[in-house]
Amino acid sequence: MNDQRLYQVILAPHISEKTATASELEGRHTFRVANNATKLEVRKAVEKLFDVTVRSVQIVNVHGKTKRFGQSEGKRSDWKKAIVRLAEGQDIDFMGMEA
Repeated sequence: MNDQRLYQVILAPHISEKTATASELEGRHTFRVANNATKLEVRKAVEKLFDVTVRSVQIVNVHGKTKRFGQSEGKRSDWKKAIVRLAEGQDIDFMGMEA
């Protein structure tokens, strides 16, 4: 697996109240990943980008909502998220990262 692919796997961190609590209490971080990403690719990408040890990876396909815009109906895009559990004593600090 080449480095180019690893940088394309993780798209963004997914931050909400639920994921913030999970990251603080349980060491689980949630990322928005590419639709064709696998667990192994997500594991290697997180370990390389953030220099941490990954304990487990769970992947969830999130289906886009159907919305109405006046009389016409539209649909948001489907996307994939990965929940990554880190080894004991390790953490990812998104606030301390430079752009």
